[in-house]
Amino acid sequence: MTVRRVVGLETEFGISVLGNPTANAMTSSSQVVNAYAAAHSRQRRPRWDFEEENPLRDARGFDLARDVADPTLLTDEEVGLANVVLTNGARLYVDHAHPEYSTPEVTDPRAAVVWDKAGDLVITEAGELASASYGVPLVLYKNNTDGKGASYGTHENYLMNRTTPFDRIVAQLTPFFVSRPVITGAGRLGVGQETRTHAYQISQRADFFEVEVGLETTLKRPIINTRDEPHADADRYRRLHVIVGDANLSEVATYLKVGMTSLVLAMIEDGWLDEPPVLADPVEAMHQVSHDPTLQMAVPMADGSKMTALDIQRYYCDQAHAYSERSYGSDVDAMTADVLSRWSDVLDRLARDPMLLAGELDWVAKLALLEGYRQRDGLDWSSPKLALIDLQ
Repeated sequence: MTVRRVVGLETEFGISVLGNPTANAMTSSSQVVNAYAAAHSRQRRPRWDFEEENPLRDARGFDLARDVADPTLLTDEEVGLANVVLTNGARLYVDHAHPEYSTPEVTDPRAAVVWDKAGDLVITEAGELASASYGVPLVLYKNNTDGKGASYGTHENYLMNRTTPFDRIVAQLTPFFVSRPVITGAGRLGVGQETRTHAYQISQRADFFEVEVGLETTLKRPIINTRDEPHADADRYRRLHVIVGDANLSEVATYLKVGMTSLVLAMIEDGWLDEPPVLADPVEAMHQVSHDPTLQMAVPMADGSKMTALDIQRYYCDQAHAYSERSYGSDVDAMTADVLSRWSDVLDRLARDPMLLAGELDWVAKLALLEGYRQRDGLDWSSPKLALIDLQ
């Protein structure tokens, strides 16, 4: 078992035009991408090939009919939006109403962090260039919701063995994804898709998930996405398209997000997880976990028992340690050993006091910052000042 596998990250960035809240987001996003492309033009630039894309193929064994598919799913159509392949192998383009950066494919979690951070630099420069070129002050946000009912994605992609039964992937991966935000959440001020309750929660994306399994990515979002578009030999591989993650600024969180998930997928492929925990209601549990930054919420399991998110994560972490020991013993590669060690250490400190992770995990860092302002200025969670700090 190893953390090494082909992976990639995709981030849609929030965008706004200062002083013009009704500005067309698609136009603004195109300005961002085109400004960067113009400043880094080459005589010959590769173009994106849509021929091998099939966004309507479902991993459950059927294709969704094009005439009933939501238009946002039709990513195999060239619609004339800004779209460039960068010299580092990444892709910068307009996806719906957002500029999106997709990393090049890499083979380990550290490389995923490096090229994800490279994307932050690219999008920052692109925003500055667009503001200067078009005379419009554009602001870009690496987050996942506008706080008013809209959510935009941060996706992960993992190459998997095609022979692994998809129902096993669903059953054994769902509890991991539901509990993973205690480590990978970015933190959000507001509860509910339209922020109807003023409170702090762990994940920016959790409230936007409504079903357990499905093909959609913008409506009725599923915990397990069934898009079956491998971008590889389809007889041998599948590309697991993960849409439940938050946009992380912390390198530690991104590293663990990719590393932990890669280890869990290795165990699933090998049939190691005989009796993983089964949630009674995964969607409700995902919301409950995110809404409790104290990490004390115990969610119902299918067998009538209850487990906290830390309990569920500890199960997967312990299984990964045991599987690694059986597979490699002391010969485990250094990066796999590092992910295993960090995973255990983070869970231990979260159990003692989440604030111990304020320098390493996004949601804890944001909570510590907001609590500092609350205590200093006597602010309630409904304060607009806190909402602005959250966004920044």
